[in-house]
Amino acid sequence: MPHPLDDTDKRLLDILQRNNRLSADELGDQIGISRSSVQRRMKRFREEGIIEADISVLSAKAVGRPMTFIVEVELERERTDLLDEFRRSMLALDDVQQCYYVTGHTDFILIVTSTDMAAYEEFSRQVFTDNPNIRRFHSNVVVNRVKAGLQVPL
Repeated sequence: MPHPLDDTDKRLLDILQRNNRLSADELGDQIGISRSSVQRRMKRFREEGIIEADISVLSAKAVGRPMTFIVEVELERERTDLLDEFRRSMLALDDVQQCYYVTGHTDFILIVTSTDMAAYEEFSRQVFTDNPNIRRFHSNVVVNRVKAGLQVPL
């Protein structure tokens, strides 16, 4: 269980969400604490799972994957083993950027990127159409990404 976040923790995490390339000295200067305090807090954030990963966010379009799809997937049966199998299969697919197990009229919502429509058609055939545990899926083509982010409000 993570320790409760104090105001300094929240300020530090807010800055890190916007730019995790700042040095401990730069971070400390911005929030008024020492470099060693920044380092201790960041170590704790990672150990407690508050910081899940340090990554670079790429432009899918710039790296040749200009098409994004939001896909709703409804499973035929919701047995635990079948849910786990579907989750594992989504984790293994590079095309699937995000996968959410949700409530409502669908079981999963996926964010999928692709090089073009033909590649997505092949992907959907292999992953959804040929899977006997998928009752139906519905694809939405993203026309324009208005906002995409992973920042959590603090």
